[in-house]
Amino acid sequence: MESRRDFLKAAGVAGAAALTGTAGCLGSFGEQAYGDGTVQFMMSPSEPQNYMKKQYGPMRDYISEELGDTADVELQYAADYSAVLQGLGSGSADIAETGPFAAALGVKADKAEIALQRHAYGSWDYTSVIVTREDSDIESLTDLKGKRIAFADMTSASGSLYPLYMLKDAGLKIGEAPVSDNGADFTGTWSGHAEAFKALQDGQVEAAGVGKFITQGDDGYAEGVRPVVDYKKKYGKGIPRAPMIVSPDLSDSEKEDLVNALKDAPESAYLGANGKPNSETDADKEGVVEDDLWFDGVRPADLETYQPVIDVANKLNLSTDLLDSA
Repeated sequence: MESRRDFLKAAGVAGAAALTGTAGCLGSFGEQAYGDGTVQFMMSPSEPQNYMKKQYGPMRDYISEELGDTADVELQYAADYSAVLQGLGSGSADIAETGPFAAALGVKADKAEIALQRHAYGSWDYTSVIVTREDSDIESLTDLKGKRIAFADMTSASGSLYPLYMLKDAGLKIGEAPVSDNGADFTGTWSGHAEAFKALQDGQVEAAGVGKFITQGDDGYAEGVRPVVDYKKKYGKGIPRAPMIVSPDLSDSEKEDLVNALKDAPESAYLGANGKPNSETDADKEGVVEDDLWFDGVRPADLETYQPVIDVANKLNLSTDLLDSA
């Protein structure tokens, strides 16, 4: 097992190459494309399963149409980020949407190749926040010593890696986190973004480290919740938005077809009900599941795009052995 200090330090530009322009003739897949004639599209558990399947429905239909008779597309919901990488590495999944840190781990472990970066809310980056309730007396990160903190999946960039970095940078001991809270100055639990945020809202914890996207959009916070720290505001830079990754078992032609289909997807593939934005179709309706995808475009990417995430992981001395603990 490699040293925790050696995490991806040599990866950088030498990592996975961008997939557009790869060799191969479109459609030349041999007897059966994608192994069994089905593209298995795996979704990371950033939101509840019923939300995500509805959100990705139009994109699934669009990709199926683009591939024509080559293959159908099926959506899978992963239990956690580690399951995404195991699926791609074993060939039981072909393409997945996931977090930056999980993707970097997957590349290092030869379980995935980075293909695309997503765009949303007008930018190619996003932020991580540590939030508390409005009625809390927590005003700074140092006030979290001895408190209960909920995090997202242990391999989530915005929901685990960056919150831990901010806590450590503020002088708190993080111990064995994110594998456990042994030796930490706080009591930590790891689940998913939605679950961690709900634990805060329900009063089960005093704070939550999550991606800001789960706190009610990039422009504000849910009622009764306020930020303790915002990574982008504190450090003046964001986290590169989450990638889409593919299985290393796919042929060049299969990768190219998937990447080009996603890169050229029309606006309708990102929208939910009736191909219109939620703001137009769901106004004044209560209890409606938001069915637009959270992102609105993609561009080719490789491991170099996520070097800032790797750098933060190195500062925490994290390694690929984290996958064995997830």
